Amino acid sequence: MNRPGFDNDQYVKLQSQNIRQRIAQFGGKLYLEFGGKLFDDYHAARVLPGFAPDSKVKMLLEMKDEAEIVIAISADDIERSKRRGDLGITYDEDCLRLIDAFRGIGLFIGSVVLTHYRGQAQADRFKSRLEGLGVPVYKHYIIPDYPSNVPLIVSEEGFGRNDYIETQRSLVVVTAPGPGSGKMATCLSQLYHEHKRGITAGYAKFETFPIWNLPLKHPVNLAYEAATADLDDVNMIDPFHLDAYGKTTVNYNRDVEIFPVLQAVFRRIYGESPYKSPTDMGVNMAGFCIVDDEACREASKQEIIRRYYAAACGLRQGTSSPEELRRIELVMNSAGIVPEDRKVVPAALQRAEETGGPAVAIELNDGRVITGKTTSLLGASSACLLNALKALAGIDKKLLLISPGVIQPIQHLKVEHLGNRNPRLHTDELLIALAICAVTSPMAGYAIDQLDKLRGCEAHSSVILSHVDEEMFKKLGVNISFEPRYQAQKLYHKK
Repeated sequence: MNRPGFDNDQYVKLQSQNIRQRIAQFGGKLYLEFGGKLFDDYHAARVLPGFAPDSKVKMLLEMKDEAEIVIAISADDIERSKRRGDLGITYDEDCLRLIDAFRGIGLFIGSVVLTHYRGQAQADRFKSRLEGLGVPVYKHYIIPDYPSNVPLIVSEEGFGRNDYIETQRSLVVVTAPGPGSGKMATCLSQLYHEHKRGITAGYAKFETFPIWNLPLKHPVNLAYEAATADLDDVNMIDPFHLDAYGKTTVNYNRDVEIFPVLQAVFRRIYGESPYKSPTDMGVNMAGFCIVDDEACREASKQEIIRRYYAAACGLRQGTSSPEELRRIELVMNSAGIVPEDRKVVPAALQRAEETGGPAVAIELNDGRVITGKTTSLLGASSACLLNALKALAGIDKKLLLISPGVIQPIQHLKVEHLGNRNPRLHTDELLIALAICAVTSPMAGYAIDQLDKLRGCEAHSSVILSHVDEEMFKKLGVNISFEPRYQAQKLYHKK
């Protein structure tokens, strides 16, 4: 069941205060590396129930007059048309989306910086496009032996070659479409240039996960390992923090590995390092806002199992590796969980076995588990969705909200005119049919009104869902997973 475990209002308040304190610590200007997603952090919302996906944006809006955004995007990622896995769009398209989204809520976009630049043709075209739209663009170059060759990095031939990004505000948030975009190097390059100009500025890092003041093997932190299994990130005790303060905190391997280099860079710029550990660099207050630890533990365990199924399906579809799946299995072992600990998994598999066809199960927020099977009129996803809406509305399961006379013309259109082989209604088609019926049927309208109650529910399918059904569950806020098998034994499956 989806019960709150996180105080979002407290989080926004504490986070804003902590960032302002860090700005003051560095004399009035801070470059803040923003890791993770700003607008749509659904991972955080799933493992910390009560966390709003746009919490970070709300926090920035508390400081909108002090903040400006710099978006870092790798020229290499532009050149190879790298795509965001969750949205299916290229990084350069996402850069435009982010600019629109920031401007749409009143946040100031300062500029875009092309990192790893070496004259890539696609990057040059994107630069021209941005400048034509009135967005300032800067170029940061590849530095040989980065990040190990500190003397070269902190020199005129290293950071000195990069364009100096003109900024106007006291808080410069450096974000990116995805990992590996060069956010940290952008911040450090700016510190070098600011110091040359006699401007005092500092650097800090905002990563939500791992949460530094939770135990290493806390399910919330383990869920982060599962989420980044493709990146080979591993949570670990911060040895520098333990040595400096005698306190145990959690960080992840890449920050721990790079910290000695960062200290050396800081010393060459400032003469000394402002930080004694990777944990010192962070400004994350999420751990102080957990109000129900057990709720967050259970939500995180569900997320780990979902990540397991996502990797297993990705392996089946050729989009993930056996190593990624193995890492998540190790995380599951650390958390002491198995797939069957996800309540909807055995429910969906049992229903599929009973009917001899695909089945879907949804766990409602009150703990009830609703199932749906494949019929001649509806796919299993549609049947389960309709049954769930009936259950939420208190409508008898046997009552027909959509008559076959409404569904059959839709099936005829799909098969005879649109070339579909599957006549059964997908979830989007079901909801359209239900909305049409609501014109004359108050019961159908009442069922439609229950859609918001599905947000945060858990669901599982006995087969890999179509792209349409998977996306519809996501839009409804249902956390869906599915078995790594297709309904039909074919080599090619339409998404």
